[in-house]
Parts: sequence; structure tokens; C-alpha cells
Amino acid sequence: MKYTADYLEDLAKAAANIPDIDALKGKSVLITGACGMICSAVADMLMALNDNNGCNIGIYLAARSEKKTSLRYGERMSRSDVHYVEYDATRPFNTDIPFDYIIHGASNADPKAIMSKPVETMTANIYGTQSLLEYTVSHSKCRLLYISSSEVYGRKQSEQPYTEDEYGYVDILNPRSCYPTSKRAAETLCASFRKEHGTDAVIVRPGHVYGPTMTETDSRASSQFPRDIVSGSDIVMKSKGSQLRSYCYMTDCASAILSVLVAGVSGEAYNISNRNSVVTIRQMAEAFAKAGGRKVVFDIPSSAELAGYNMMDNSSLDATKLERLGWKAETGMEEGAAKTLAQLT
Repeated sequence: MKYTADYLEDLAKAAANIPDIDALKGKSVLITGACGMICSAVADMLMALNDNNGCNIGIYLAARSEKKTSLRYGERMSRSDVHYVEYDATRPFNTDIPFDYIIHGASNADPKAIMSKPVETMTANIYGTQSLLEYTVSHSKCRLLYISSSEVYGRKQSEQPYTEDEYGYVDILNPRSCYPTSKRAAETLCASFRKEHGTDAVIVRPGHVYGPTMTETDSRASSQFPRDIVSGSDIVMKSKGSQLRSYCYMTDCASAILSVLVAGVSGEAYNISNRNSVVTIRQMAEAFAKAGGRKVVFDIPSSAELAGYNMMDNSSLDATKLERLGWKAETGMEEGAAKTLAQLT
């Protein structure tokens, strides 16, 4: 990851939209999935809050590989406010460290990984969440934020954005449903622990997040499009691209997560979506093509690619509930596409 002046400025601008930054001062925050697109941006934003706002946050990066974590964060791993914690979502979580907040984002989200390891995808989402919730039972002052997904909503016929109380159809016998079904189950676990043990848990449901913090193995369209441009190629689409999506630039997603962490109501879920970036997949491809001076071309998908596709024709989200906390998005689709390409080149 390149810590350019532009990226650091994006972090600072987005962080200014967190409604209660003071609630993070002096706190310790565990972030699982710390090498992923979303949670690495969250970690970077916490470092920016320490640097720019004197927040003195203890940042604990939880991931399976210390080497991979060091590759992602580079010299930042030597900061006094940054600590590595070995973490595997398929194993029990045991530590004596007293965290004030846990941001749980460890999960298979890449379509290829979901389809090649549906069992591991389900078990990591369910048991990984259970293990962290059990930690909060013995550490009652710790708040857990669970990063879910827009895929929990399932399919519906309308093109209206989903509000947090709408749920559609999920084919539970389709192996691709391992992801939304286990995300749903993990959300219910959060609600169940709150009912039975008084756990303080909140949930966020991001739409489709994009930006330069994407991983090299991410096969989602929002990551493949900028890769095509950076490699000097036109964007190759394997569908008509008519599916409607809510997109959010990763620094805006990070500030939304931190907003819900400090101001969200316990037991509730919040959509993360930029109201100015609700577009079709094709429109997103065209935004990247325009920013990179290339074209959008179409090809026939393989059967394996088809099997891994998100099954929702409409996964647009209504983020009114999140905005009522005081949050807003900074970066629109065209600007975000240009920023992503600039950071990757």
C-alpha cells in the first residue's frame, strides 16, 4: 500500500465525518481481517486519527499471517500504537488483552474463495463470530461491531434500495449461498448473545466497496476493473452489467464503520452506501474506463465465473439510518475511480 499524500488526505477528510471522534480517544481496538480491503482502510484511519487528532488509540491488527500483515502495512508495523495479533476465524479466540472495541471483518468475500471453499466460508463466518462474542461475555465493557454484507437481503423484484428491515429470497441449497446464509446466521448470533448475555453488539451491512486497498487476489468486478486499466487493457465485462449496486469508496466505508462503532444503537444494523454512487455494474465499469482512457468490452463468462456471481439483481441500499448518526460520504463514483487508478499507478 502506498501511503501517498492524497491517500492520507482522503483518510483525514473521511474521518472528519465520524460523529464522535472523542469516543475513540485512549481506547484499544481489535480489527479482524486487518489485511482486507475494508479493515485495512479502517486501521489506516485509526492511525490517521492518532496522528491528526491525538486520539492515542491502541490498534490491534488481527490476521492469520504476520508476514502478510507486515507486507500490507510496511514500516507502520513498527509504530508504538500498532500491534499484531495472530488470529484465525476458524479457531477459538483466546487473549488476555482487554479491548474496548472489536471490529470483526474477517471473512471470505472474494467470489473465487467463496466457491472453492464454501464450507470454510460458512464456518469462519459463524464460529469466528461466536468466538469473539464469547470474548465479550467475559469482557462486558467491550463493544463488538460485526461487518456483515448487503447479500443478507437476498433477492427481491423491486429496484428500490433496501432498508434495514427488508429481507428477500436466498436459495439455501445453492453452495454460493454459503456466504449470505452464514452472514445472516452471524447477525442472529449477535442478537442472541445480546439477548442472553447482554452483549453490546452493532452490525453494519456494506454494499460494494472499492478503492486502492483491494487485495491482489480479489476477483470482484470492482477490483478487476481498475486492474484491467492499470495493466493497459480495456475493461472486460462478463455480463450485461445491468445489476444495480450500492458502491462506496473504502475511506468512506471506514468512516461509516467507525461512526456506527461509536454512535450506533446496540443490537441494530446499519446499511453502508453512498447515495451518490448507486449505479449498475456497467456504469461503474464506464466510470473506470473514462478515468483511465480505455473502453468497456464484453465477453462470455465461464461456468465457474457464473457460479460465483452475486445472485442479487438489485443490492442497492438505503443508508438514511446511518446518515442520521451524522455520517456522510465524501467521494462519488467518478472521483473514486480516478483516485483508485491514481493510487495504483
